Amino acid sequence: MTKNVGGIDRMIRIVVGAALLTWGITSGNWIGYIGIIPLFTGISGWCPAYCPFNISTCSSCCGGSKQCGEDKSQQPGN
Repeated sequence: MTKNVGGIDRMIRIVVGAALLTWGITSGNWIGYIGIIPLFTGISGWCPAYCPFNISTCSSCCGGSKQCGEDKSQQPGN
């Protein structure tokens, strides 16, 4: 699993996920439990929704140019 979620993106996901979970728990609204998704993707550093579009906000992970599932060691010229 290649990381594709970078610094600011991760922090936003963690804060929003925690806020949604807190709201869901305190208000008793089950919709708030959807906060598990951004919280998990923020903590893990990997977002499955980014893969089909080859998006990476992680500049430190392989220079930000590594596409989802791509192994640079197998490319010609490396």
